[in-house]
Amino acid sequence: MLSLLTRRGALAWLLGALPLAAHAGLNGAELTAAWALPFAGLLLSIAILPLLTPGLWHHHFGKIATGWALLFIVPFALQHGSGATGHELLHTLLLEYLPFIILLVALFTVAGGIYLRGNLHGSPLVNTTFLGIGTVLASFTGTTGASMLLIRPLLRANDNRRHKTHVVVFFIFLVANIGGSLTPLGDPPLFLGFLKGVSFGWTLQHQLPLMTFASVILLMLFYLLDRHYYHKEENLPPLADPTPDSKLRLEGSVNLLLLGAIVGAVLLSGTWKPGINWTVGGLEVELQSVVRDVLLLGVAALSLALTPGRCRAANAFNWGPMLEVAKLFAGIFVTMIPVLAMLKAGSAGAFGNLVAMVNDGNGMPLNPAYFWLTGALSSFLDNAPTYLVFFNLAGGDPGQLMTTLAPTLTAISAGAVFMGANSYIGNAPNFMVKAIAEERGVAMPSFFGYIGWSVAILIPVFLLVTLLFF
Repeated sequence: MLSLLTRRGALAWLLGALPLAAHAGLNGAELTAAWALPFAGLLLSIAILPLLTPGLWHHHFGKIATGWALLFIVPFALQHGSGATGHELLHTLLLEYLPFIILLVALFTVAGGIYLRGNLHGSPLVNTTFLGIGTVLASFTGTTGASMLLIRPLLRANDNRRHKTHVVVFFIFLVANIGGSLTPLGDPPLFLGFLKGVSFGWTLQHQLPLMTFASVILLMLFYLLDRHYYHKEENLPPLADPTPDSKLRLEGSVNLLLLGAIVGAVLLSGTWKPGINWTVGGLEVELQSVVRDVLLLGVAALSLALTPGRCRAANAFNWGPMLEVAKLFAGIFVTMIPVLAMLKAGSAGAFGNLVAMVNDGNGMPLNPAYFWLTGALSSFLDNAPTYLVFFNLAGGDPGQLMTTLAPTLTAISAGAVFMGANSYIGNAPNFMVKAIAEERGVAMPSFFGYIGWSVAILIPVFLLVTLLFF
């Protein structure tokens, strides 16, 4: 009851602030680094509390995320007024967070209705093939769609193996992140670039060599590691297989059409420009964005209505992973408001020294710096707004960025997509995959344990990408 009253009070306060919001704005140059503390606190909570107090975290992570968000909202409202605070919250929640979550809900719902009945034996060759297919698929169904479609069959294929944590970790590396590099449909940062004017085919042309190189190396490393663990189990008593091997067949195939509808809705919002919009609290809401979100929700509803219940039951489909992502990313989106504002302020902001690192003394872009700084921030910030920050730092002109500054835009794009794999919070599917794997009994690494995997495996690959391409 208290939670409900709190939400109603917050909504009433936000609506009351709207008349003032049209004249409000956030100048990142006026903010000190202390405003980043709630964001840092939320990240540390995500990293540490599941280890120290797993029961408390499991039952109250939403309240903890809300608490850190309020530690930004309340002081900011007292210092800058309800109008400025309401404007920033409305902009973040209405124009950024809500479309982000709606797209994830649609992909999560549709992919959760597709069931590959039957089972394959999780040998090194089968697992590597699975990851390779998912890596390619991610660029056309989105990293979320590919992850939700393939993670459950992959877990079933390996449910009689003792060592399978590495399978899920590499799945996050490849399918949930790097595989989304080739089209604007693959990952939200590239979709934002598409909306800013980057042509659909540009991404495929310029990202394909990098994505192919990184993916092939990782698939080779995975095969060798999986073969090591596979042979290590040969001399041990075999585990009972809960899902014996059998012929594969696809059920819930209507959702394949619905995946196409999701792709169509996303493309529509980027190509159809009717010039119709509404002003809500000083913010412009465009018709094509509203239509896209309504279509996506409609697709999700159709999937729930048309998918046979046995498909979702067989997938052990539930809303737990989606709710976890929605609650935690609501806190992340809110607490990173001042962080992004300080980054957007460039050299005048609290992080000016960091931003200055992307250009040399003559003002020319340093592409390795763009790759690594975009990637480092995308590892812990949401990679979509981070992409926009560096897109704008590089000039923000899509015509110039696609031609004379093509290597710079490539560095920004690759950094945002590739390095979202560096932590669980770098990209939304990472958390979803982790949650689903843990529900199936896989012992996943802790927050810092996962970062240990990424430092040991991904960072050397990214260094090679830097040497060869930048």
